Amino acid sequence: MVGAVKYRGYASHLTAPAGLAGRNGRATVRNRRWPTEQGDPLSIPKTFERFACCTWLWCWLGMLIVSAVAAAQDLEPRAYSPSPVGANFLVMGFGNTSGDVLFDPTLPISDVHANLYSQATGLGHTFGLAGRQSLVTVALPYVWGNIRGQVFEQQQSVYRSGLADLRVKFSFNLHGSPALSPQEFAKSPGHGLIVGTSLEVRAPSGQYDPTRLISIGTDRWSFKPELGISYPRKKWNFDFYTGVWLFTDNSAFFPGTSTRQQDPVTTLQAHVSYTLRRRLWAAFDSTWYAGGASHVNNGPPSSRLSNSRVGATLSVPIGKSQSLKIAYSRGATARVGTNFSTIGVAWQLLWFGRRLPHL
Repeated sequence: MVGAVKYRGYASHLTAPAGLAGRNGRATVRNRRWPTEQGDPLSIPKTFERFACCTWLWCWLGMLIVSAVAAAQDLEPRAYSPSPVGANFLVMGFGNTSGDVLFDPTLPISDVHANLYSQATGLGHTFGLAGRQSLVTVALPYVWGNIRGQVFEQQQSVYRSGLADLRVKFSFNLHGSPALSPQEFAKSPGHGLIVGTSLEVRAPSGQYDPTRLISIGTDRWSFKPELGISYPRKKWNFDFYTGVWLFTDNSAFFPGTSTRQQDPVTTLQAHVSYTLRRRLWAAFDSTWYAGGASHVNNGPPSSRLSNSRVGATLSVPIGKSQSLKIAYSRGATARVGTNFSTIGVAWQLLWFGRRLPHL
């Protein structure tokens, strides 16, 4: 829960070049002392403009990493595939995300690397709405890991762990997927073109401390309306989605008195999947996202994102009611922002009614 950010090399300000945090959790600066939390120096005198800028950039780095991992880089093949109403899903997943963060060359940040782990538990339920298939899902992730890099040529590192923001998604198929019972679904001849829409909401429920340089939560609401098309062709399936992330302001941005705003992020996804046999399929995934410049206290905007990712997904059935999904993705192009490689494994359990099936 408590992370240590080490600051070295400020010999002109520090009585000991080993770092800001001295004995008993106090920072010694020009023979004066400011109380700080043990191992997490956050009380920064305003006169240290260069140091304050350094910590602000590091905080912005952390917000960029956490929000990017949680939002714009999603890859979801077959997100609008048909299912009978009354289906329940339990999903438990584990993932690892690691890689570099790229900044505008005019900023004094370099050699930034993050290694984050996540575990998520989710529930889903299909139902009929206005005669169409609908789906609602809820997921709660837990994230932990390390971020390190050089800011003003000073090596810094931080460790964080905690609950991330709660995710809720509602999907509604507009065309091509009527609400069918399990018996009707089993007798249906298959599906044609599907047009669906969804709204994903991420609530500010994750661990957040405005006095910390990096937090797991984002302390803001995020909304993503999306329109998707799914087109089957024999054993092939082609998916195309377009959406936009919208963000509310974070009025408690570091050090707790600043307001951070972020422009919308436009996202595009394209997936091509092939069914090897019943319930066994593989997919090639790609996404592109752009925008998302941020402003602090109505100041100048940061550089906007314009990145793309590619990946692959394999879904393997386990018995009649379980499946295992393995996914990998990496950055294809990255101008500014995260350039991560991600691998994840998710186990899914499917059942109908109120009782869980026998495993």
